[in-house]
Amino acid sequence: MSDQNKALARRWFEEVWNQGSEATIDELFHPQGKVYGFPDPDSVLVGPEGFKAVHRQFLNAFTNLHINIDELLAEGDRVAIRWTCTALHNGDGLGFPATGKKTSLLGSSFITCHNGQLTEGRNFMDLTKMTLDLQNK
Repeated sequence: MSDQNKALARRWFEEVWNQGSEATIDELFHPQGKVYGFPDPDSVLVGPEGFKAVHRQFLNAFTNLHINIDELLAEGDRVAIRWTCTALHNGDGLGFPATGKKTSLLGSSFITCHNGQLTEGRNFMDLTKMTLDLQNK
């Protein structure tokens, strides 16, 4: 089971983030699944539609977005992923004008899988630092 869940996690990051596939969100994210901590630490996104709204906003703010999986561990139905995201801030989706700057973001995600779908995701990243860096504050 752990190997299948690792494959699901790899596919999620590659197709959803690196390729921007909403069809993969619909396929892999459970209808009642929940994502915590994205885009803000207190955020809770429910179901594919809830996730896609924020996903679109993020992809509209950043081009050339790529998430590299730095470490991937799995046990049973849980997967831990440490990742690095790089992107260009070319859109206004963060609440301030595009800067055209390249940025990077380090993060960790912990997902729970059931029957080939993501049922829960908990994300930890410092979007505040990235935002301040983009705005030179």
